[in-house]
Amino acid sequence: QVQLVESGGGLVQDGGSLRLSCEVPGILFSSDRMGWYRQAPGKARELVATITITQITNYADSVKGRFTISRDGANKKMYLQMDSVKPEDTAVYFCNLNRDSEDYWGQGTQVTVSS
Repeated sequence: QVQLVESGGGLVQDGGSLRLSCEVPGILFSSDRMGWYRQAPGKARELVATITITQITNYADSVKGRFTISRDGANKKMYLQMDSVKPEDTAVYFCNLNRDSEDYWGQGTQVTVSS
């Protein structure tokens, strides 16, 4: 069992910035893929960004150029830097670890963008 813990959510104004953090305990394996997902009210959970152990990143089109995913292996943390946020970015954001085709999730952190 892998327990992921997110932090850093909150209220931010349209055009502002916010940084989310996720603690990923334990040893990471070369095939692990980590990422951020989000779920807005009444909508399905969707991919925001992913990162591999070798720092290969992938972003949803809706956040490209505005959000940056990164990983600090030494401190076992993953981050999502959110810049130029929009009201449509309002959602609960979840940290994810995909290992051997199994998904592990954090409890989620609320991000609300006010217009």
